Amino acid sequence: MVFKREVKQGDRFEFGKNWAAFLDVLDEDRIQKAVKSLCEMLEVASLEGKRFLDIGSGSGLFSLAARRLGANVYSFDYDLRSVACAQELKRLYFIDDDHWVIERGSVLDLEYIESLGYFDIVYSWGVLHHTGAMWESIKIAATRVAAGGAGILFIAIYNDQKFISRFWLLVKKLSNRGLVFRQMVKSIFYPWFTAQAVLAGCVSHYNPFGKFVEYRKNRGMSIVRDWDDWLGGYPFEVARPGELLFFLRKLGFELINIKTTNQLGCNEMVFLKKA
Repeated sequence: MVFKREVKQGDRFEFGKNWAAFLDVLDEDRIQKAVKSLCEMLEVASLEGKRFLDIGSGSGLFSLAARRLGANVYSFDYDLRSVACAQELKRLYFIDDDHWVIERGSVLDLEYIESLGYFDIVYSWGVLHHTGAMWESIKIAATRVAAGGAGILFIAIYNDQKFISRFWLLVKKLSNRGLVFRQMVKSIFYPWFTAQAVLAGCVSHYNPFGKFVEYRKNRGMSIVRDWDDWLGGYPFEVARPGELLFFLRKLGFELINIKTTNQLGCNEMVFLKKA
């Protein structure tokens, strides 16, 4: 299998292993945070009757959130363990539900993508920059947005920090060279990340653990799982918000919502497909 060979050669990170660990801490509070964050970025209270495509569904959390909001959800991921995570969430919360389909697939498989049809909302959070062909992936994802002036593309792409991003690219490559290198990278960066989080908590919330408490309020995610994702996440590409805006404008999209960062992490952008 191509995926396993890529992992063995150090060309790809196994996100599915990380997501399987995340499911151990997933609870109703985290699910509600995910639902809330989806509503805020899409500026809706419901997705009733909408067709929702989750490209690179990962843990399946946001597919679950979209289904909770009433959408007809189609989830796919390149990593079989990620597919299994989404299937487990469906089993727990929407067993035997015909309105949530989960498959293995690649956004770069044009024949597969075209077979899916069109969707009211195409969602891909923190995924397309890990395909090894980011701009092509964005372009392909955009083709699945329904025409008519109401179709939405919601993506989150790693922020380009110039030389800092190049440094992290080297770290990620090292982390994927094998278990010994991965543990070495974690032993170096986990203490640094922890110190940063505690310091930020002290400054922002007057609470040494404030950052850990507040983190899950963002999207219902786990800070430690996101650290693993960050250190291992490869392939790895980045873009500035302006680059994404220009690229998608040429494809017929208009920016309607944005949440940017000037640090590590993703710029979230919601686009409307023009009529």
